Amino acid sequence: MRVAERIRRGTPSDAAAVAALHTESISIGFLVVLGEQFLERLYRRVAADDQSFLLVHVDPAKGLNGFVAVAEDTGKLYRRFLLHDGVQAGLRAAPAVLRHPWKVIETFRYGVDGSATESGAEILATAVAADSRGEGIGRALVATAMEELRRRGIERAHVVTAANNDAAQRAYFACGFQRHSTVEVHRGVVQEVLVWP
Repeated sequence: MRVAERIRRGTPSDAAAVAALHTESISIGFLVVLGEQFLERLYRRVAADDQSFLLVHVDPAKGLNGFVAVAEDTGKLYRRFLLHDGVQAGLRAAPAVLRHPWKVIETFRYGVDGSATESGAEILATAVAADSRGEGIGRALVATAMEELRRRGIERAHVVTAANNDAAQRAYFACGFQRHSTVEVHRGVVQEVLVWP
């Protein structure tokens, strides 16, 4: 079976596995500091929302071993998340929020108040399990996400990735993304903004 044939639409019931994979695979960025329960709630919202989506790669032997999360509008997604899930998610993430209040503000300001460098659709996160990297799963997830955006009538998207994350950048470039600019969502942490097409 080809990699692309193992990709399906993620559902809220996939949120726990996606959150665990995010925690395992994405060490850069602030969301991981908020904890797996916070991430599970966030990915449940992404999967359930009609203006965002989650795609997962499921290997018959390994289980869920890759995902991509996409929002048509990050600000709208974050506002709905805060409205519907903010209290519960905040309680779960309270210790981290208290340790890093400015990072929380920077993270949500990036999406909610329009300070994002690009408007429109955004790839929020892509991850592949360590024992499955190099199989083309990340590239296939991103390509499938771009097909879904086209199906929805969206012809432009962006992603913010670590400046030194060569593997992720290769997957995005293979799907037609190009370098656009650099940004510091969190002060002192330089990230690349890639745009499609």
